[in-house]
Amino acid sequence: MTDSLITTPFGAQTTAAEVLADVDLTGRHAIVTGGTSGIGRETARALAAAGAEVTIGVRDPAAGARIAEEIAPAGGPGTVRATMLDLADQRVRTFVKAWQGPLHILALNAGVMAPPLQRTKEGWEMQFATNHLGHFALATGLHSNLAATRGARVVAVSSVGHVNGDVLFDDINFEQHAYDPWAAYSQSKTANVLFATEAGRRWASDLIAVNALNPGRITSTRLGRHIGDIANSPASFDATSTDVSWKNIEQGAATSVLLAASPLTEGVTGRYFEDCNEARPHQPGVRRGVAAHALDPQHAARLWQISVDMLAAAATTA
Repeated sequence: MTDSLITTPFGAQTTAAEVLADVDLTGRHAIVTGGTSGIGRETARALAAAGAEVTIGVRDPAAGARIAEEIAPAGGPGTVRATMLDLADQRVRTFVKAWQGPLHILALNAGVMAPPLQRTKEGWEMQFATNHLGHFALATGLHSNLAATRGARVVAVSSVGHVNGDVLFDDINFEQHAYDPWAAYSQSKTANVLFATEAGRRWASDLIAVNALNPGRITSTRLGRHIGDIANSPASFDATSTDVSWKNIEQGAATSVLLAASPLTEGVTGRYFEDCNEARPHQPGVRRGVAAHALDPQHAARLWQISVDMLAAAATTA
């Protein structure tokens, strides 16, 4: 964490539309994962409304096409289209190979939270596979497309849940430890921040900015579908807490689009934001800020190599 934190005029109640009110993204190409619902949908809508050509990665192409039509701007240069993309399936490579031309914005938004134990065909724990590895494969696979723009931005949607734990480097897939859905979720969200930390370092010479963020506690999204009634969820979901920002979907997408397209964050990389500003270090007992373990450069480099190795091993057996 640097001594000088990045601040903006925006805050917890700012909407995505307000962040991009004076931004023209005409001619820019963007990809948003998880763009059919929640803050991913609003991120895609806001980018398109500002003039971007947006591709949403979807698991259901027919449903994705309907959503794309719904959120595309009625007039102006912005467009939205849907393309097949399942982050838990290593056919992510198919999406990457099909992408032609430059890529200006990559919003790594899709995710799952606290499901019962599930594994991919490779045996990977589903939250780590979806929230981190699938996005890692997508971002690294599109590196040359991002580098071609000399100013691309990658946005990794993490969570305040990352403060609950580091990556379990000795047992990432919960083969030795008893599976805990919240420990697995925390691990995957820490991985999102570590990815931004390491990619920000590796890709700085390519002028690719990579940042992570906590969108806040968002009401009415499908992310929490596995946890039931929010009142019965862990203490981290206490609706009475003053340490977190409860937001609607339009407010929840604001930090994503700030990092994706605002001139206020041009050139900023390898950092973690919340409520449209760079987060302060996490303090025990407070559900805000960024944990030191998520910014650890040695952990970031270690996770990067592990991710490369896991994907390479999967490719040889596919």
